[in-house]
Amino acid sequence: MPKAKKGECPSNNKRIIPAIEDYSVLQPQDQSDNSRSIDSPIRDDQDVDLTATEPEQPLMNTKTAGGKKRVADNDYDPAEFSHEMQKMLEGFKADISKTHLQKKKRLEQLTQASLKNANKKVDEIWKNQQILRERLQEEFSKQVFLVYQQWESDIEKSKEQEEKLNTLFKQQQKFFQQSVIIQSQRLKTIKELSTQFIRGLDDLERNRLNQQELLQSELKKEMQLLQKRILMDTETQADQNSALTPVGHKKSF
Repeated sequence: MPKAKKGECPSNNKRIIPAIEDYSVLQPQDQSDNSRSIDSPIRDDQDVDLTATEPEQPLMNTKTAGGKKRVADNDYDPAEFSHEMQKMLEGFKADISKTHLQKKKRLEQLTQASLKNANKKVDEIWKNQQILRERLQEEFSKQVFLVYQQWESDIEKSKEQEEKLNTLFKQQQKFFQQSVIIQSQRLKTIKELSTQFIRGLDDLERNRLNQQELLQSELKKEMQLLQKRILMDTETQADQNSALTPVGHKKSF
């Protein structure tokens, strides 16, 4: 079919008008064809061929209702063509609106079903989580209670040990005080003994010096006496020797 240029009317009006006049061919013969489900939606990129809906009828003289043949009018009527086109567009609009409503209804049903399933799953998860939380809380409470009891027992033992330590500390404090007193007395005694010992050493040193001086003086005296005795013995021996020796044999010294 040749296409008309922009601004010009189609030259072959006989091929367009019969197709428009027989518009019932474009209408859906089965209601199920127009009420497609959301699973098989109408694609926007599908082209609708208006001339393929019905085989072309030859533009020949047709019979009228009285049995007479009539010749197709070759005159182009824009108003009738516009009316038919408007009618056809309204039919398409109705079909599109119906399909849109069906899709919307189907989408709402799917959305509600999805929300219902999601809510069901959320409820199940929440119940499971609630059960797990209760179990965990119960177990935690038991463990904390046991630990708290042990803690109280430890605190009681600590208090008893503290009392014992306080008593022992007081006893040790008294013992230390007594020990300090005793040690002070012992230290005082040691100081006195040390003083006495030093005095005794001084006395001994003085006595030693005195005795040493006396001994030295006595030794000097003894040495002098010994020297005198030795001299005397020497002279006596010399005298005796001189008496026994003859006169002529005396040596002159």
